[in-house]
Amino acid sequence: MAPVRIVDVGYVPAPAPAAGAAPPEPTIKLNAMEAQWVVAPVLQHLLLFEGDRLPPFDDVVRSLKSSLAATLATHAPLAGKLHHLADTGEVAIRRSADDEGVRFVVAETDADARSLACDEDHDVRTFEGLVPEVDMYRLPAPLLGVQATRLGGAGGVALGLTLHHAVADGQSMWRLVEAWAAACRGHAPPEPPPCFDRARIRLPDGEELARSVVRKYMPGLPAVPMPALLQQDRLRFTRRTFTLDAPRIARLKQRIVRLGDAHGAPLRRPPSSFVAVVSLAWSCAVRCRTVPADDDVFLFFFADARNRLDPPAGAEYFGTCLTCCQVKLPARELRGERALAAAASAVQDAIREMAEDPLGSSPGWEFMKLAGDGGPPIDRLVNVSGSAGFRAYEVADFGWGRPRRTENVRMNHDGQVALVRARDGGGVQAAVSMLRRAHVDAFQSELLHLLGSDSDE
Repeated sequence: MAPVRIVDVGYVPAPAPAAGAAPPEPTIKLNAMEAQWVVAPVLQHLLLFEGDRLPPFDDVVRSLKSSLAATLATHAPLAGKLHHLADTGEVAIRRSADDEGVRFVVAETDADARSLACDEDHDVRTFEGLVPEVDMYRLPAPLLGVQATRLGGAGGVALGLTLHHAVADGQSMWRLVEAWAAACRGHAPPEPPPCFDRARIRLPDGEELARSVVRKYMPGLPAVPMPALLQQDRLRFTRRTFTLDAPRIARLKQRIVRLGDAHGAPLRRPPSSFVAVVSLAWSCAVRCRTVPADDDVFLFFFADARNRLDPPAGAEYFGTCLTCCQVKLPARELRGERALAAAASAVQDAIREMAEDPLGSSPGWEFMKLAGDGGPPIDRLVNVSGSAGFRAYEVADFGWGRPRRTENVRMNHDGQVALVRARDGGGVQAAVSMLRRAHVDAFQSELLHLLGSDSDE
């Protein structure tokens, strides 16, 4: 671990609305889908940059601050805070004259970009020092924090973001990064602009449902409880990143189809990159653990519900709009020859069920139901976050080229897999977190074994 030293802490305020422009809503009430995330609030990502195109660090900081201010013109609610409305029992984004804006931390470390970006075990302690620390477990809570860190070695910059998960999911976060990066390059923001109108999400019983979620999961506000599921010591985890390029994913998809056909259980349709990669990760995770063959093992992942709703919320909806899918199979299914095809078929069925009824399918939008006694055993669960469709490297060009590496810093679970589209634009990057290093070693061995069998048939 390399220590990270804080050099400066300041704030970037949202600019005043342009002449003639309507001011943003001062209060935006969270819907039920978002309110449950108040108890799981921390969304953190790290972007590592290096290369000849990087300007001097002080120039980088100035550019990041000025472009963030320009971006807040269309993302003004993020300069506010999340409040508990005690009189109504709701939670809402509020902006006031007392808000200082987005916290911007400047730091330095001797760690270098090349070593931090390697595929071997992550330096988790340094990663956590490269994202801003933001207290989100007591309301009012900030919604966004940013940290720029000067790296050592051959030079480089780490850009860390901490975003409140109750107001943004991965889709919204990467759209924010895209708009910020465009402003830093001097380009126009992407169209359409973000929409913070919560009326886009129509849930049964509306505001009363949101109040019931607050009463159920956070009765002690303004203090926010931390679910037991999130209380594992993240710093004890071993984390490693695996990147599958486009040709390898194409071969993996073909292999899954062949396995289904060969065992008399053809897939309904060819697997997507997401289905192929999570089927591979689930199979590897089950094989590297000791689980009785007849016991069920579980896979959990979120799906973007924006364009699955009726009417659709639209890709520009800025918020947390997720529904969840849970898959289970006997462990023996993922240890046999047909493992990849069995996993892919089960994942496709879960996605199809969710797509038919994104709000009413089980478990549906209320993921917190699975965090209690009714949820699957943690030691038999693989939790997938992110998406193979997140264009993390493509959208994060601030004028210095694509990041050398981007990583999800906040991985809370033993058996979590975090996905983004790979740096080459066609593959998939998967970061894996497990409590035991031996399990990560075995995961890697199983992954190489299953991928290495591409041409066996």
